[in-house]
Amino acid sequence: MAQVEATTERIVAADAEKVFDALADYTGTRAKLLPEHFSEYEVREGGDGEGTLVHWKLQATSKRVRDCLLEVTEPTDGELVEKDRNSSMVTTWRVTPAGEGNSRVVVTSIWQGAGGIGGFFEKTFAPKGLGRIYDALLDKLVAEVAK
Repeated sequence: MAQVEATTERIVAADAEKVFDALADYTGTRAKLLPEHFSEYEVREGGDGEGTLVHWKLQATSKRVRDCLLEVTEPTDGELVEKDRNSSMVTTWRVTPAGEGNSRVVVTSIWQGAGGIGGFFEKTFAPKGLGRIYDALLDKLVAEVAK
């Protein structure tokens, strides 16, 4: 099994605190940001950053649906880490200042991929697919924090 990693980033025309607060707001803003690849969204505990437990299904391809139950932590300022209880996937959101009134958002997901030929295809294609999903989410984030 090989480690698979998908990373996407975006400069957002809003200060880092506002962007981070939007991402950490699982009971309100986060649900609005999710593209059509996400379904069955439900906050089960908490709802604002650290201590949140959130569920969703992520349909990465027409055949691949992940049932995700994520524990959220904030190990450092400007960082949200979502650890999936149902798999090895860990997604880290980092929000940092990027000049006057701007911020940089970097989202990285890492997981243990399959072995063999299936693992080769997963490592080759999954990061691009997940990147497109995160690009759609970041487009919605840009629109949301611009309000």
